[in-house]
Amino acid sequence: MHSQTPVQAVLLDPHPIWLDAIEIVLERVGVGVVAKTTSGAQAIELVEALQPRLLTLEIDSQPGEPEGIAVLRRARAAAVNLRSIVLSRIHETRFVDAALAAGASAYLVKTAHPDDVAAAVRQAFDHSADAPATSVSNGRPARRRAARKLPGGLTRRELQILKLAAEGHSNVVLARMLWVTEQTVKFHLSNVYRKLGVTNRTEAARWAQVNGLLGDELTIA
Repeated sequence: MHSQTPVQAVLLDPHPIWLDAIEIVLERVGVGVVAKTTSGAQAIELVEALQPRLLTLEIDSQPGEPEGIAVLRRARAAAVNLRSIVLSRIHETRFVDAALAAGASAYLVKTAHPDDVAAAVRQAFDHSADAPATSVSNGRPARRRAARKLPGGLTRRELQILKLAAEGHSNVVLARMLWVTEQTVKFHLSNVYRKLGVTNRTEAARWAQVNGLLGDELTIA
């Protein structure tokens, strides 16, 4: 890490159990949680008062609370250097697009693997002097090696799903192989398509082949 000051984060989720779970994941990449809240209004106040570098939030808010995208916009306005990552149960494309348009660095569904969350945090701080610089090895914090860029800006999970999908596995089979829901596979694939600038499985497979991810043996139907 280039800075001796760790990245500090504020967490927002209507369910306390998720706040605790997200804190554990963030600690693995050297992010210190300075505040957790179930209230969108309070999250904005905390961001303004504490000026953290990271905000994670669920955009599905409780009744009577500010709408999630509005919280995101107001929080970013309250802290100029704030990075934000949405961790939500909502997987509809319109919400993903709205969150990214509001300035979110990443949007993940809550069925995402913890490694995907960690990767999203690292990508959010890529090229930053405050980039988290620790990972966990055998349960102990350890200095991580310089991050290796993954092709197309994909996370490791997205790259894994791209390879398997390009090999011809259906979404149902992928879900069984990876122990996730079929909807999670679909969500990851939609992120892959968006990042690669393609519109379907065949185009994504061709991209993977051109970029040497699958070897010469790949045959596209």
